[in-house]
Amino acid sequence: MSKERILVVEDQADISGLLKIYFTSQGYEVMTAMRGQVALDLVKRTPPHLALLDVNLPDMTGYDIGKALRANARTKHIPIIFLTARGEKSDKGIGLGEVQANDYIVKPFDIEEVHMRVRNNLALAREKSRTHPVTGLPTAELINEELRRLLSAEVWTLATVHINGFDTFTQVYGSVVGEDVLKFGALLINEVVSELGGQEEFIGQLVTGPDFLITSMPERAKAIVDRIAERFDQEIGLHYSYPDRKRGYILAKNADGTERQEPLMTVSIGVLDSNDGPFYDIRELSETAESVRPLPNLQDGSVRSAVKFGR
Repeated sequence: MSKERILVVEDQADISGLLKIYFTSQGYEVMTAMRGQVALDLVKRTPPHLALLDVNLPDMTGYDIGKALRANARTKHIPIIFLTARGEKSDKGIGLGEVQANDYIVKPFDIEEVHMRVRNNLALAREKSRTHPVTGLPTAELINEELRRLLSAEVWTLATVHINGFDTFTQVYGSVVGEDVLKFGALLINEVVSELGGQEEFIGQLVTGPDFLITSMPERAKAIVDRIAERFDQEIGLHYSYPDRKRGYILAKNADGTERQEPLMTVSIGVLDSNDGPFYDIRELSETAESVRPLPNLQDGSVRSAVKFGR
């Protein structure tokens, strides 16, 4: 399984270093920040599976960071644990009440206890099918929650993104490299949405298969999906060997042992908006969104990603 990613926001270098060394040794991927804005910029590019926040920081409070995470559709699901010297009842009330943190630990701390609480919160998120085990993106329950929101919203756009050729790629290159492609896809979509979208955009990923989901607004959706397709085609070649990248295809095995040529991976993106409705339940909405995804385009002798709007 891919490493779970923890964001540690702590302005004391000795504590930050201790937490990074310890959690890295326990098998986690650890991102650190000593200032609040640096932490928010990190989250924009690479959402963590869990955030471990100090309260007293040079530029803002940990409470401000927590509120910013909760206010953003792409990060509101992330478990938050405060790790701080501020242990008054009023402080805990802000952290657990206003911010809606999942836990609150007062310094000085026992690092084994911190690990236990981190592990328990991550396990709870997994059990609720709230985050994808590889990318940490919202999945299952959170996706259904977002689709239910669309059913009652007046204006919206829903895009489904499928990576074509992913299964063949993993058969040839292996499942570990396949996980790298999923991480790449999640990172690319996050970067594009952060660049061209607002706080309202939601990004999710289905538990099985190389499929992502984005909700946005009509005035921003076209620029977002066009940019995702463009960047995917430009950057996906880095996951292939040089010979495969140069010739533009890979050699895959058939059941009888013979070889066949398969094009490099592309994305197909189908886009629905509120004018394509009405939709009466989330199953109808999700199935319609999947049905409008186009086949890849053939341009100049090579296969390219494709985007289609509407039914």
